[in-house]
Amino acid sequence: MSSLVTCIVLLVLFPVFLFAQGEMRPFSFTFNRTEVIILISLVAVVVILLFSIWLLHRIENIKRIADRRNAVGRSGYSKYLQQLDTHQLGRLIAIVRERHKKHTASGDDSLRKATLVLLLSSLSLMSWAQPAGNGQGESLLGQAGIIITIVLLLIPILVGFVIMVGKASRVLKRYRKKMDMAEADELAAYLREVDSEAAERELVERKKALDFKLTNNELSGSEKPTDHLGVIRLRESSGLPFVAVKKKAQPRPNIDPQLTKLIVWYLIAATFWLLFGTTVGQYLGIKFVAPDADQVSWLSFGRLRPVHTNAVFWGWASLAMIGLGYYVVPRVSNVAIASLKMGWYSFYLINAAVILGSLSLMAGINNGGGEYREYIWPIMLLFGIGLVLTLINYLKTVARRKTHEIYISNWYIISAVIFALVISIVAYIPWWQNGLGETIVQGYYMHQGVGMWFMLFMLGVVYYFLPQQLNRPIYSYSLGILAFWTQILFYTLIGTHHFVFSAIPWWLQTVAIVGSMGMVIPVAAGTANFLLTFKGGWYKIKDSYTLPFFLIGIIFYFTGSLQGTAEAFRYTNLLWHFTDFTVAHSHLTMYGIISFFLWAAIYALVPRLTGREAPQSTVGAHFWMALIGLMFYTVPLMYGSTLKGLMWMDGKPFIESVTFMMPYWLWRAIGGSLMWLSHLFFAYNMYRMLSVDRETLDIRETAIQHAKQD
Repeated sequence: MSSLVTCIVLLVLFPVFLFAQGEMRPFSFTFNRTEVIILISLVAVVVILLFSIWLLHRIENIKRIADRRNAVGRSGYSKYLQQLDTHQLGRLIAIVRERHKKHTASGDDSLRKATLVLLLSSLSLMSWAQPAGNGQGESLLGQAGIIITIVLLLIPILVGFVIMVGKASRVLKRYRKKMDMAEADELAAYLREVDSEAAERELVERKKALDFKLTNNELSGSEKPTDHLGVIRLRESSGLPFVAVKKKAQPRPNIDPQLTKLIVWYLIAATFWLLFGTTVGQYLGIKFVAPDADQVSWLSFGRLRPVHTNAVFWGWASLAMIGLGYYVVPRVSNVAIASLKMGWYSFYLINAAVILGSLSLMAGINNGGGEYREYIWPIMLLFGIGLVLTLINYLKTVARRKTHEIYISNWYIISAVIFALVISIVAYIPWWQNGLGETIVQGYYMHQGVGMWFMLFMLGVVYYFLPQQLNRPIYSYSLGILAFWTQILFYTLIGTHHFVFSAIPWWLQTVAIVGSMGMVIPVAAGTANFLLTFKGGWYKIKDSYTLPFFLIGIIFYFTGSLQGTAEAFRYTNLLWHFTDFTVAHSHLTMYGIISFFLWAAIYALVPRLTGREAPQSTVGAHFWMALIGLMFYTVPLMYGSTLKGLMWMDGKPFIESVTFMMPYWLWRAIGGSLMWLSHLFFAYNMYRMLSVDRETLDIRETAIQHAKQD
């Protein structure tokens, strides 16, 4: 797997080395023909190498399995007995009992019984002992016909190689299935020996152990507490306090298959918009170092940039959040979702808005200069209706809750949907959209969209999934409520810190700066709450592929949010604003916080819905490529933008600052490429978690079926 990742990274970085050979300034999108041939040949070699590594890995894996099975022999069948679930044990017990009725005991049989009793007893002990858990050549190569011929020769070679690998893969699959079937037959023959009364008793005892469940009141009992002396203060009803009261864990109901289907489709659509939006962003990053890459109006930077931002905002993050909300809201309310049909209507409306919005932006139809509100109002209206339906659905679900108190996740999630509707109405109603009012409204909308829609919603999701993954309650509900109300108080004031030294009133600029300082309170409270929830459970990170995503999201929540506070001060605003520093900051927050939290929750939820987990190697590749890519993207941009701002303050010519930024934009393209590749891994992981492998043979199930037929 490491070889595969290394090859992919080298393939991505090779064009960078070609760019770096020349001067770091904008250039037309042309290549030396020899370089073209080298690049094409390299791509072909890398493709063949990747397929060869993959095929070799498959062969070695099958050989390793066969060697292990031959070495273990029949003694290895005990592991299958140890892995039987309670339903399979019940069926095996029935087979044993039926066979026991038909056969009489013999000396040979007695020996078999004694051996089997000892085997099953050792299995019982084993289960207790296990822990839980070159120039003539140039004259030819410079001819276009030679290049075309080489390309045309490479195409059938590559196609033939791919077909050969595909056929070899199918042969290996058939061979692996044949091996599994043979082992299943041998296991079935092994199970035929299970016919003694003592063996039956061992199986029954093992089934009882698997079926055992705690009643959750072993220590407390079922009697109502009394205290005649008044020493203990008893509270019969928690009411609706300002600070939520901790509650005991509720038994988790079964997940409705129809709700599972709704949530899965939200996450599938979100994954598509993540790939689409970041592919557009990847192309935009390339245009910084190759601005003449195309001459198509639909692909101009000014049109594609809002396509990128809106697709990842309203397509990726919003759909993923709402889909997760359809799981969290009913779970913590201990009731079913109010209306599945309303959830589907919202799904269709939001996807229609992003599709129509992307097409209209590429066609040059937009809302003017409003950042993040480039969609025209009829298109954004579809999104708004989808939010209204979502809000009604969530509210009805909470109103039917079976618990008296409202869990903190629902406080955050429902408030986020309400704020999203409010800021959209404020941004699109034209009554105050003139002169400076347009500027003030833009600052309000742009920042509230990030902080009171994405951030507020995702914090609610984290308050559910982080304790669930750590298997411990949130450290403090009081800190959570403090962070909730102080975020509402301060975040709604800070939008105009984007327009410091502008013509808007000085006092309004000051209010925004003070509000930005106030954001230290909710950020510090939330970060402390999350990190203290890890107390006593830090060791779990090494065994989890969801907790690292949560931890990185928490770290960026603290650093990225407080970086926004630092940017609000007047000197730093003068230094950094209108440079690429704000681009780096937005990616630290929307990517480092929101996306990492989303991935953590998705990796935690989808296996619970489908029963299938993603390969841990590709989850690790996703994590590290996303994190390293984000660092390669943001750190050079922040450093270069600081120097760029100093150049502006020194009165240097603007074009000088543009040429100065070329190396940093190159790093931006490198980091963006790694981030984009990580999304391909994420999409693959989603596929693995949602797909059903119908060719994999369940050896245990097949063996029991064969034993039953016998």
